[in-house]
Amino acid sequence: METRKKPELLCPAGDLERLKLAVAYGADAVYLAGTAFGMRAFAGNFSPEALPGAVAYAHAHGVRVHVTVNTMPRNNEVRELPAYLELLNDAGVDALILADLGAFTLAGKYAPRCERHVSTQQSIGNYVTAQAWYDLGAKRVVLARELSLREIAEIRQKVSPDLELETFCHGAMCVSYSGRCLLSNYMTGRDSNRGACAQPCRYQYALVEEKRPGEYFPVFEDEKGTYILNSRDMCMIDHLGEIMDAGIDCLKIEGRAKSGYYAAIVTGAYRHCLDDVAAGRMVDPIWRDEVEHVSHRPYSTGFYFGEPGQYTANGRYIRDWQICAVVEDCTADGLATLSLRNKFSSGDTLEVVGPDTKPFSLTVPPMADLDGNVLLEPKTPQSRFTMQLPRPVPPMSFLRHAVELSARD
Repeated sequence: METRKKPELLCPAGDLERLKLAVAYGADAVYLAGTAFGMRAFAGNFSPEALPGAVAYAHAHGVRVHVTVNTMPRNNEVRELPAYLELLNDAGVDALILADLGAFTLAGKYAPRCERHVSTQQSIGNYVTAQAWYDLGAKRVVLARELSLREIAEIRQKVSPDLELETFCHGAMCVSYSGRCLLSNYMTGRDSNRGACAQPCRYQYALVEEKRPGEYFPVFEDEKGTYILNSRDMCMIDHLGEIMDAGIDCLKIEGRAKSGYYAAIVTGAYRHCLDDVAAGRMVDPIWRDEVEHVSHRPYSTGFYFGEPGQYTANGRYIRDWQICAVVEDCTADGLATLSLRNKFSSGDTLEVVGPDTKPFSLTVPPMADLDGNVLLEPKTPQSRFTMQLPRPVPPMSFLRHAVELSARD
């Protein structure tokens, strides 16, 4: 059977731990930020000293590194850009994700080894704009999240075949066009366009009448509630074939500010499903189901097939699984050394999942501390202990259990 061309799978790496997890779980490329000019100010990010090591680690595992330089710098910041761009260039970064035209121009001069990719912050929504960026020197454009699959396919047909197209396939959506929002700045002083969004679109709102201060009247968009700006999360894992047919070169998972567990599990899910679809195999449902095992808002298909619809019942996350421990090492006969994340006990039923390791259940046996003493319930976060598993698993595997963590009214 003919093998379909697979898009690059581009995964979030908010810090070194999340980078290593994304790499282990199957990323083709990771995107991250330094400590300046990135749109996720509250992710861990990478210092100038740490960045070369992070790039080297990814490259040693055959994974490309894209760095976000996608804020809109002010006059007093622009003078710092050339030195920063030279640092990224010298660190071996593969691509820069740029939003500002001035930064894009400077990158061509001070980071000539790096591909220039145009950020979704530019809201590229038509083939003329996409081609114009290519003519200016862009290798890739990250299309606006408001485009339909049909519009994307038309862009692919009408731009240079050498221009790569990247789209988001999974993660949080923004009620504003491609993240261009002033609400956070206005309400909290935290500028979303400079990486510090407070997500006020997730708040619950009420109406206050001028002459009756302190009286709050409910605002109903409809019978579902008052979360009038809240958006659903995107999940396109069931439509990977259609994405390939549209000619998309790269699929991007949102989530640099999310947990390492999220980065790992969503990367692994898309890796396996993408490989299955590209090879013409039936998607293994056990991998598709993994996107239900991370914290998320109700899913939609974004704008790919029409309006996604808002979720106005509440602004909370669905959290049905909790990490108990992370595997640091495991012998050939399944004796694992683990690091504790949340308490559990001998006799509990847990699930194990890891890189290229399908989830399986186990009943927790008696454990041992590192001195060999019997341990029935590890309690100290980050403490290390050993457990006999039914079979060996790779490092960076997770032990988790089903638990209802979603907030309730």
